[in-house]
Amino acid sequence: MATTDDRRPKYQRIADSLREAIETGEYGPGDRLPGENELMSTYGVARMTARQALSVLREEGVVEARKGAGVFVRAFRPLRRRGIQRLSRDRWGNGRSIWSADVENRALEVDEITVSEEPAPEHIGAVLDLADGETVCVRRRRFVLDGKPVLLATSHLPMSLVAGSVVTRENTGPGGTYARLAERGHAPVHFREEIRSRMPSKDEATRLSMSAGTPVILICRTAYTAEGRPVEINEMTLDASSYILEYDFDAGPGTAPADD
Repeated sequence: MATTDDRRPKYQRIADSLREAIETGEYGPGDRLPGENELMSTYGVARMTARQALSVLREEGVVEARKGAGVFVRAFRPLRRRGIQRLSRDRWGNGRSIWSADVENRALEVDEITVSEEPAPEHIGAVLDLADGETVCVRRRRFVLDGKPVLLATSHLPMSLVAGSVVTRENTGPGGTYARLAERGHAPVHFREEIRSRMPSKDEATRLSMSAGTPVILICRTAYTAEGRPVEINEMTLDASSYILEYDFDAGPGTAPADD
């Protein structure tokens, strides 16, 4: 009996074969894949079919095309974002960046930093419970890991909480924004993250140097004090091909049993 795989389009069969070769180590990070001419000869297909097969892998973020050189296995190692450990007060409260939980010994650079006072957008003002006309401190930056842009972040904080502090400067010092909020009596003790995904805008794709067809992950994090006051909203845009999202937590009281 024929299998479903037998009915795959030719370009998909080629893409699957190449992906398997990458996963088994036949082609390692930085290795060049067979070009269109080689695929045409090996599989007896037309150039368009070979081109489609390579395009599938590019859109998945598995490979990258280098103009005039060919198609190569991506050498970038995905970043494991530890969603819970990174926000521990033991980290930022001791002067460490929350990014230190993710990057290990890899090279991290933060660029395109801007800090400004702006009128609060309606959706931001509603969550931060701001009165009409109140302003927010807006911190925009891009995170680059091992030379690869991976994240765009925009934080909004009530200006009434941070005016005159180093939060309004580019460099917020050891422990970052959360440590500075704690020094002013507004330490965040609870966080909520909402996650969704979509295709990137043209500007996002350019700033993150993304391959065509790669989606972005959107994470909106709200930080709260012990009194339940929201003190920061951080809207993040992640290159989905550059991230593994990891959440490690215990089952607590009231946890419902799994369905299967």
